[in-house]
Amino acid sequence: MSDLTIRDQFVPSVFRNAFDRFFDEPFFRGFPTIASFVPMEAALPIDVAERDGKLVVEASLPGYKKDEVEVQVHDGTLMIKAERKQETEEQDGKFYRRERSWGAVSRTVALPADVDEAVVDAELKNGVLTVSLPLLEQHGPKSIEIRGE
Repeated sequence: MSDLTIRDQFVPSVFRNAFDRFFDEPFFRGFPTIASFVPMEAALPIDVAERDGKLVVEASLPGYKKDEVEVQVHDGTLMIKAERKQETEEQDGKFYRRERSWGAVSRTVALPADVDEAVVDAELKNGVLTVSLPLLEQHGPKSIEIRGE
């Protein structure tokens, strides 16, 4: 259960190993892990910044390949989806621990400024997805002439 070896002269390792094995039993495997209580935002953390006339969104997607990631922009909203399939290939031997996750994560972000949705660039490199969205020129208020009497 623990990856950290603790040396304690008062508790023999025989008891500690039995305790660890007890909690690794199938009964305890049915309980949800801490990861199931983590909000989706924590599963797909992002940074949003303005750089050189562009809105830049960086998302952490470690271990994902570009064909497992989808990016969409529509009406001032950026949507990032990523899905990793569970490995179904049979492997020799048995697993002692299997913690790498699989499944889908997604994140939808309201963009803080108007962007040119026709010219968006996305790159996945070293586990970081970088989406660059050119900012549209902001025009000040326009005076409207009123017709009538």
